[in-house]
Amino acid sequence: MTPAARLQMAIEILEALEKTGQPTDRFLKSWFRIRRFAGSKDRRAIAETVFSVQRHRASHAHRMGMDTPRALVIASLLDAGADIPTLFIGGEYGPAPLSEGEQRVIGAAPPAAPDWVKGEYPQALEDELRRAFEDRLADEMAAFIGRAPTDIRVNTLKATRDAVIAQLTADGLACAATPYAPHGIRIAGEAGNLSKSPLFESGAFEFQDEAAQIAAHLCGAQPGQRILDLAAGAGGKSLAFAAAMNNSGEIVACDTRGEALFELEKRSLRAGVTNIKTLPLEHGQPSGPFDAVFVDAPCSGTGTWRRQPELRWRMTAARLAVLVETQDKLLDQAAPLVGPGGRLFYATCSILPSENQDRSTAFLSRHPGFMALNLAENWGSSPPPGLGPDFRATPFQTGTDGFYCAGFQRL
Repeated sequence: MTPAARLQMAIEILEALEKTGQPTDRFLKSWFRIRRFAGSKDRRAIAETVFSVQRHRASHAHRMGMDTPRALVIASLLDAGADIPTLFIGGEYGPAPLSEGEQRVIGAAPPAAPDWVKGEYPQALEDELRRAFEDRLADEMAAFIGRAPTDIRVNTLKATRDAVIAQLTADGLACAATPYAPHGIRIAGEAGNLSKSPLFESGAFEFQDEAAQIAAHLCGAQPGQRILDLAAGAGGKSLAFAAAMNNSGEIVACDTRGEALFELEKRSLRAGVTNIKTLPLEHGQPSGPFDAVFVDAPCSGTGTWRRQPELRWRMTAARLAVLVETQDKLLDQAAPLVGPGGRLFYATCSILPSENQDRSTAFLSRHPGFMALNLAENWGSSPPPGLGPDFRATPFQTGTDGFYCAGFQRL
């Protein structure tokens, strides 16, 4: 493909993404699956353009005075110092020539940008984000713009961290132990086709951001316990609990999405996990008591903006209100399932106080039979930044995804 044809395809992909709720990476896989004329270098260049536009959508739209996919791509080329007229030449496969209006914008000086444009976040979330970060807002948002590293969690049922690091290094991957999660490894640079490696297929590790690993570790799962993962999804934390429990005791993993639980069953088989029972919530409800209940609630995903930059621009006030209602309902559902003296953990991959601290405070006001835990008390030496009574992770502070976790004990 010519550079112009690549740009035109990037524009078409961005137009199509505006009509779907799919994650960008999944959408791109489907898009290229039926367009095999695009070679590997073409796919890589097109994907880089699409992701770059989404990471810088606010500043690109501000620069152009509009947010159409074509305008956003033009702005991305302006940032890169490209010779734009030579790329917008029309023809069968390239983008149409620049209009007079586009030429005027390209030749004009960039307008002054407000904070939300500089920080590449939705203006509608500015008050929430300032409440979260106060005078650190600019630094925190800047850390969300780049790409996230690839983190993996070693499955201690099958391997040790040192052994996995040694094998990855022998395979030519630069990697090191994560600074805080005890079983994590961070891959430096491209991870390649790691999901098809013999190590992964043998169950030696799972893909999991370090912040999620820390949250699972904070649960303190022990052999012989009974643990409920109430909104388990594909079960990354259930698998971490199983390893910590050495396959002893019972984990009940629930979700409304049967396909996610089916994926967990496949992952459990690969990982050698035998103590997880999956329970689709449309087929039944979990029965307590449990030693610990973990609620990893559906949320805005604002903590994953580095991985899913499109989520920045899809959040609405109405959607946030629905999520908050769901989070409260899940906590209320979880509370009676916690046994006397047991613990309840609430987690989100969000950085918004309305989904995090506010939900914890509201839960305690509705459930006087619970008290807040101090999560830092049982960590030991070298705690991660952001760990105190609760855990608040961000790329700027911890080098991880944005994440929140709070704990409560039943009296």
